[in-house]
Amino acid sequence: MAQERVPDRWQHGRAYERYVGRWSREVAPRFVEWLAVEPRRRWLDVGCGTGALCEAIVRVAAPASVDGIDPSPGFLETAVDRLGGRVTFHRADASALPIDDDSMDAVVSGLVLNFVPDVDAALAEMIRVAAEGGVVGAYVWDYAERMELMRWFWDAAVEIDPAAEEYDEGRRFPLCTADGLAERFAAAGFASVETTGIEIPTRFEDFEDYWTPFLGGQGAAPAYLVSLDEEVQRQIRELLRERLPAASDGSISLVARAWAVRGTVGT
Repeated sequence: MAQERVPDRWQHGRAYERYVGRWSREVAPRFVEWLAVEPRRRWLDVGCGTGALCEAIVRVAAPASVDGIDPSPGFLETAVDRLGGRVTFHRADASALPIDDDSMDAVVSGLVLNFVPDVDAALAEMIRVAAEGGVVGAYVWDYAERMELMRWFWDAAVEIDPAAEEYDEGRRFPLCTADGLAERFAAAGFASVETTGIEIPTRFEDFEDYWTPFLGGQGAAPAYLVSLDEEVQRQIRELLRERLPAASDGSISLVARAWAVRGTVGT
């Protein structure tokens, strides 16, 4: 059993892609469409990770330019491999953006805010770099309820190992609700704050397609899982195998919901 807080791991882009990056790529374009930013605008993705949101911006928003910022060299390597010269990437933290004041028309962040050590500092930086009237937006998973691939995992893990409750994102991140996001954006000084839910299907070919990505160690639940001994891992695996709603062909169809928020700067 895990005896100490296991740090969330964000190092290996390919393992993250198989775990949850592939689902972020389904949410990202719908988020960009909801923001409804006019074409030929300057975009910044804060905490760009493996590039899911940057890719959606390039594909959907007809931007003038896109910059992406992330502290993980492994994630940036994956993003560069996918997007090449279409996005300018920087290695930096959300609380110290290497971007000029008032230089971006749209500043966004996907699946990152709840992991930022100082959310208020990050939002202040996003305001600083946004132009007057610019849009700032973000989305996070609904860990407590409808991010089902994680919800099923944590409910099983806590039953086998009660200490797992400490690591459960649904418990750790009260920010990750519509009200939590709206309150934080309003407190930061954004105008015209709005929220919405974005739901996508997450279909797994079989149980192994669901389970194997957790063994990659990237993210909160996988980092917790690989810290356990093999017997506890086996018990969690078998409980999940028993409980997950599998169809007659072995496939598992779940739902992932993200909460999104947006506000404007200076208006």
